[in-house]
Amino acid sequence: MSLVDHRGSRITGATPEALAAYERALTAFQGWRTGVDAELAMALREAPSFVMAHVLRGYQFICSRDPRQVRRGHEVLALAAAKTANPRERMHLAAIAAVLADDYEGAKSRLGELLDEHPRDALALQVAHAFDHVTGDEARMRHRVASVLPAWSPDLPGYHTILSMQAFSLEESGEYAHAQDVALAALELDPHDARAHHAMAHIFEMTGQADAGVRWLRRHAAAWSEGTVVATHCWWHLALFHLARAEWGHALALYDERVRGGRSPAIADLIDAAALLWRLDFHGVDPGARWVELAAAWAAHIDDGFCSFNDLHAALAFVGAREWGLARRLEISLVDAQSKRTRHGNATRELGLASCRAMIAFGRGDDTLAVTLLASLPALAHRLGGSHAQRDVLHLTLREAVERVCAVARRSLQSA
Repeated sequence: MSLVDHRGSRITGATPEALAAYERALTAFQGWRTGVDAELAMALREAPSFVMAHVLRGYQFICSRDPRQVRRGHEVLALAAAKTANPRERMHLAAIAAVLADDYEGAKSRLGELLDEHPRDALALQVAHAFDHVTGDEARMRHRVASVLPAWSPDLPGYHTILSMQAFSLEESGEYAHAQDVALAALELDPHDARAHHAMAHIFEMTGQADAGVRWLRRHAAAWSEGTVVATHCWWHLALFHLARAEWGHALALYDERVRGGRSPAIADLIDAAALLWRLDFHGVDPGARWVELAAAWAAHIDDGFCSFNDLHAALAFVGAREWGLARRLEISLVDAQSKRTRHGNATRELGLASCRAMIAFGRGDDTLAVTLLASLPALAHRLGGSHAQRDVLHLTLREAVERVCAVARRSLQSA
């Protein structure tokens, strides 16, 4: 039976019931909401040869920052590749295969070719957008969304999430007023669009509107915190706004209750936790034993050899906990990784090793070395991936190290 999805693309291997479950799964995936797994399981029980259901499951795995999750994509790819597939579906499978071969640029190119032919393929756009973000390809992220927008209209399902992607791309490009207009347009279509609320949080962060950020996130908390996969990250944003207002107690409470309350092992959550504690330290807030717990959670990822953005935040945790043995193990792992001809090896040579060594030097009080290492990074820092708000930890540490170097110099002059 040949069917067409809700955006006009032909699909193979599905039944009407399986397609309905897949569309519900895709809606949840696009909207950063929970429930994808249950709907996909239903679709595949009904139609085991439903290629796009396998594709969506594969993308769930390979879009992770955790190499253990990414590797699970191999089994999904093997299952899907054995099914009858049309040319568009085979392009999706080729993109998954490229990621599993550590060729993210190749995956982005394949998805770009797919979108040239099928600009309404929402799944291709979302995954390409995610890979642009994780590889720090801000220009392509913005262009990619803009190039497909003419093919979309408000009557198409999921249009508001396309606007949310555009809003985030504009924000990361520094076009904050335009980004806000687009995010608000998305929210007019769906007030519960968690992606649009997340974009608004970034806009308030980058424009220094902490008061507005607190008001917005608290007023709309139900939309972004209930049944979403971005709740922890948005609580992190709220904590940053409280830090900007010198409300240390509020920020620390959010760490305990929301960011680290469930002791999540997910790498995205570990990243948020390390970044928040690091900032709290800057403000003289004693995290107590929190660093030790977090460093223990990061220790399992020392030898991942997968993502420099992860490595940087692992270093923050080890330094914060004064776990110098773990910090040294990470450094040794990165020294080895930089010699490899892999995506992670290239990133480690360009940024990863220097940024982690800078954090270790900073933690040990070698501020001159920290300044030297960090000052060499800004031109390339976007290649770490993550958002401007997340990468700001590099600038904040550089600024703190410079202030400490200057303070030492002033004391030396005064005593001369």
